[in-house]
Amino acid sequence: MIDPVPHPGWPARLAWGPVELHPLRRRDAVAWSELRLAGESWLRPWEPTSAVAWRARHTPAAYRAMRRMMAARARQGTSLPFAVRVDGRLAGQVTVDNVVRGALRSGYLGYWIDPAVAGRGHASLAVALVCDHAFGPAGLHRLQADIRPENGPSQRLVERLGFQREGLLRRYLDIDGDWRDHLSYALLAEDLPRGALARWQQMAPGRPVD
Repeated sequence: MIDPVPHPGWPARLAWGPVELHPLRRRDAVAWSELRLAGESWLRPWEPTSAVAWRARHTPAAYRAMRRMMAARARQGTSLPFAVRVDGRLAGQVTVDNVVRGALRSGYLGYWIDPAVAGRGHASLAVALVCDHAFGPAGLHRLQADIRPENGPSQRLVERLGFQREGLLRRYLDIDGDWRDHLSYALLAEDLPRGALARWQQMAPGRPVD
């Protein structure tokens, strides 16, 4: 008797054009640390509050600890954590976290991108690939993305991929030193019958999307 697969859709490798997504790799520790340290001013306003200094939180050792934690969650079926590469170079992460199965079959979408490659559509392409994977092989029905009202680019990214705004979450998360309001967006599997990648492909050429 063959045991059923308990956590469908993982591990996985996704790719289209210059963008590739794959599970976090041990050998990316130094590259991840360099990206996160160089992008502090770009990333910090959207990151959870921490008493630990930014530099200490983004050492290669910190990456290895984070990778072990995310790998364990992926094995448990509660997370789909992807590294993003653009033209072969590490450029960010997209994660579907807090995955719940059963009657809900949902997860929370989070992502960040290297500012050096932002504004070219790479982040939205990566998110589109993960959405299609989540609704396809991973078997989810709903993805939720909670975004601060001040983060216009992130709102535009999910809106262009078909996410619908469902409400305001007051003082929802402790981000960058204070409790911050968030706008709640969601995408359902049936919202895009042809998929998120097909919607991304329909966007006007040259239009900034992330």
